[in-house]
Amino acid sequence: MQHTLLNVEEFQSRRLKILAGLPTGSIAAFPAAKEVTRSNDTEYAFCQNKNFYYLSGFNEPDALLVLIKSNNNKSQSILFSRAKDPLQEVWHGRRIGQAQAKIDYGFDECHSLDVCEDILLEYLNGIHQIHYCFGTPLSFGEYQTFDQQISQWLTLIKSKVRQGVKVPHTLVDCSAVIDEMRLIKSTAELEIMRQVNHISCGAHQRAMERTVAGKFEYQIEAEILHEFAQHGARHPAYASIVAGGDNANILHYTNNDDVLRDGDLLLIDAGGELAGYAADITRTFPVNGKFSAAQKALYQLVLDVQNHVIEQIKPNVNFAQLNAFTCEFLTKGLYELGILSGDLTKLIKEKTCKKYFIHGLGHWLGLDVHDVGDYQVNTEKQQLRPFDPGMVMTIEPGLYIPLDDYSVDEKWRGIGIRIEDNIVVTDQGHENLTKNAPKSIEAIERLMATAKIN
Repeated sequence: MQHTLLNVEEFQSRRLKILAGLPTGSIAAFPAAKEVTRSNDTEYAFCQNKNFYYLSGFNEPDALLVLIKSNNNKSQSILFSRAKDPLQEVWHGRRIGQAQAKIDYGFDECHSLDVCEDILLEYLNGIHQIHYCFGTPLSFGEYQTFDQQISQWLTLIKSKVRQGVKVPHTLVDCSAVIDEMRLIKSTAELEIMRQVNHISCGAHQRAMERTVAGKFEYQIEAEILHEFAQHGARHPAYASIVAGGDNANILHYTNNDDVLRDGDLLLIDAGGELAGYAADITRTFPVNGKFSAAQKALYQLVLDVQNHVIEQIKPNVNFAQLNAFTCEFLTKGLYELGILSGDLTKLIKEKTCKKYFIHGLGHWLGLDVHDVGDYQVNTEKQQLRPFDPGMVMTIEPGLYIPLDDYSVDEKWRGIGIRIEDNIVVTDQGHENLTKNAPKSIEAIERLMATAKIN
């Protein structure tokens, strides 16, 4: 299956934007990720450092991107990467190499990582500032973090001061700059996110169709992963949560090894990754295909508040407003169901629903599942940042009533519900990327009933 991918011009334009913001006499540097050993001499599936990938598109480990704006205002982008090595490539796969990287990725220069230090020390002579993301893990050399490597390079430069070498005097954390860039998605990025969400919605539909009592959670997880890979999203964006019954009340449950029981709900939080971009979708549905009265009442409450919140999303709205609406809505709903009791005005003021709605309403989404970008949180922990077109976020209200909560009627206990969609802010409002995953009670029950007939 052919998918839209970002072209080299998009990566070049991002590098040029970083360069345009650098003062003259500056260097910005971004290391790639490294392969991580899983056991002895085998590795986990490689996942590139997202900032490095965002600026380069280059998907090999052990590399360094350097952007230079010299004192004469000349800009360059330079890649250091692993050299071609026929023996290593026979065992571990082909390497792009320097000549091909320059052609395919549009760098001004490409060099082997073996000569990185010698060349970079020459470029650092006379540079005033070094920009990088503080605390980034290092994928090459002897140091654990890039901060340590920068420090070592500065030590080497300082040793040559008597020879007329000029040492950089300022280190700048450029994390906030690249975070802001990544927060607003381009047209091409949004198209990839539409595709990965379409694939992921199909996986959630497949899970509903294949779920029956007596199967294990991991069998449904396998159906989800199959659908991802079958359509080109070969890896999940995060460890899939497949949580039957009371397991849904563990927010990050990933054991996925319990049996599915008739009468329980199944909460699935799963999204694929395509070209580095993540989907993050949650659906909750009955194992036997039919909601009980108590399950239906709680589910409809979560669904109603989610639909109302999504309807409000447009430019200049913020998470603080949506959170306030959600807390009031859920508190009223829980009060009407008899789960909360007391003075309603006081319950709303104290956000009593947070006993059962125990996480945030949503988060930014992109190259990372919990993507970068400032929320502009105030001292009351309110997220005040106004939404802008091109932002992508999750909206994921939930209610969680564990089996051992004896303060509520028995019929509510052991129910965990979350419904999560991925929303793009547009010029006029919003676009729901996950509308193809059934979430109304009627749509879920109809799909599951049809699957059992077939």
